[in-house]
This record gives sequence, structure tokens and C-alpha cells, in this order.
Amino acid sequence: METADVIEISREAIVVTLKLGAPLLLTALVIGLVISLVQALTQIQEMTLAFVPKVVGMAVVFLLTVPFMIATLATFTQELAARIASGG
Repeated sequence: METADVIEISREAIVVTLKLGAPLLLTALVIGLVISLVQALTQIQEMTLAFVPKVVGMAVVFLLTVPFMIATLATFTQELAARIASGG
């Protein structure tokens, strides 16, 4: 296996990781921002007020994106296995 192949596989792995993590991270970011704005406007500083909506929102987004995540990971794994089987 050449150095270029290793770099290409690593790049693809990073892209797949970003695709899998982005929906959950963006959901947590948006919900956290909205909750922070509400807390600043109402002057309510409760820790669980920020935590619970994030967990619920991330769980909903995770359940909605599981088929996409599985398909993306399966495609990457199949392509990687085909590369290994072909010798590089």
C-alpha cells in the first residue's frame, strides 16, 4: 500500500466521521444557542434547562438520521474492503 493510498483512506475516513457527527453536533449547537438566548432574556440560570432539551433533541435527530448513518458507514466499509481485497 502506497503513501498516497493511506492518505486517501484517511481523508475518506475523516469525511465519513464528519458526515456521521455533523447532524448531532449541529443539533446540540442550535438547541444550546436557543436555550442560552432564552436564559439570557429571562435571567433563568438553571443547568438542567440547557441539558434536557439538548439530550431530547439529539435523540430525535439520531433516530431520524440512523438510516443515513448506517448507509454511509456501510458504503465506506464496503469500499475499504474492496480496496483491501484488490491489494491496494
